[in-house]
Amino acid sequence: MSVNGWIEVSDMYCKGCELCVHACPQEVIDLNMDRLTTKGFHPAYIVKEGCTGCAICALVCPDSAITVYREVVKGRPA
Repeated sequence: MSVNGWIEVSDMYCKGCELCVHACPQEVIDLNMDRLTTKGFHPAYIVKEGCTGCAICALVCPDSAITVYREVVKGRPA
């Protein structure tokens, strides 16, 4: 089994604090320096493949701006 994960970050709540960036064990999250939210912050986003959906980023987010999705794919080695 293989696990694929991804996140959605709410522009309404993300304030670019980088706690999720530093907490991600896969090191796949960074701030999007090419975008600003309507509140003037650079939001977090996934910069490369490798997210497992562990949800550590969502747990450390003080503003509950991150929703984590996780999909288990059968038939492929983990």
